[in-house]
Amino acid sequence: MRTVPRKAADRIFRPAMQGGIRDSRSYTVFRAINAALIVVICFITLYPFLNVVAQAFSSEAYIRSGQVNLIPQGFNVTTFSYVMGDPLFWRNYGNTVVYTVVATAIAMVLTTTFAYALSKRHLKGRAFFIGVAVFTMFFNGGLIPNYILINTLGFKNTIWAIVIPNAISVFNLLVMKAFFENFPTDLEEAAAIDGLSTYGILWKIVLPLSKAVIATMVLFYAVSFWNSWFAAFLYMDDAQLYPVTVYLRNLLAAATGTEALGAGSGSGDSAQVASNVKAVTMLLTVLPIICLYPFIQKYFVSGVMLGSVKQ
Repeated sequence: MRTVPRKAADRIFRPAMQGGIRDSRSYTVFRAINAALIVVICFITLYPFLNVVAQAFSSEAYIRSGQVNLIPQGFNVTTFSYVMGDPLFWRNYGNTVVYTVVATAIAMVLTTTFAYALSKRHLKGRAFFIGVAVFTMFFNGGLIPNYILINTLGFKNTIWAIVIPNAISVFNLLVMKAFFENFPTDLEEAAAIDGLSTYGILWKIVLPLSKAVIATMVLFYAVSFWNSWFAAFLYMDDAQLYPVTVYLRNLLAAATGTEALGAGSGSGDSAQVASNVKAVTMLLTVLPIICLYPFIQKYFVSGVMLGSVKQ
């Protein structure tokens, strides 16, 4: 077989390697338009949030006159000082952290195990259990029966009034079930041959390769429990047990009603608090979730089955 000398081959292929593959004019135009659209969409998405941040740090006169856009006008932190100087705020903030962590942990354990069981087509009564889960998406007992049930179980004024009724989201359950159904059965069969039990397969094989869906479900549950306020407002009577969302809700209701805020302060401070309390409450509520997202976001783009057996 005749071979081309190395120097000759270098002379033949060097121009092609140096020039590379050039993009066509239409593809270049497409990339430019695509980049411009992404920038515009990002700006449209960020604009309301940046406006809220600007209003949170602006003074009352500029807010009421509509002069606040993206940059704070008349920098002012009176409302932040009023809210964060209240010991009840920090007490309720700590309650929110505890409620969110405990509720998310319990919800993930129940959702993951239930979804993994439902993903097995050989499970007896599988269709019945799926039907029961889906049924609860469209029908529930109603507000009064739920209140009576929580009160009868002794959950009122406890963390369980928030955790137990919302322990499983059927939407999240179905998402995880669909994910586990597409999981390679070869891995589970190999683990079973090696002597692992069902729980061992779930803990040592399935979960380590399911970080993406687990991170997504953790974020969904954490955001849901963090923003939840109605359950605590309904089932708790002691202000010391409220989550921070109820505290901020009460603060916002007082600011927008006839009741004056900051009775110990001057009328100017009360007007300042009432003018931007909405922006401050929204910022204080969403800030922890924004800080949490970067630690979970990496799992959204990582390969789920990287390095494992493919079917």
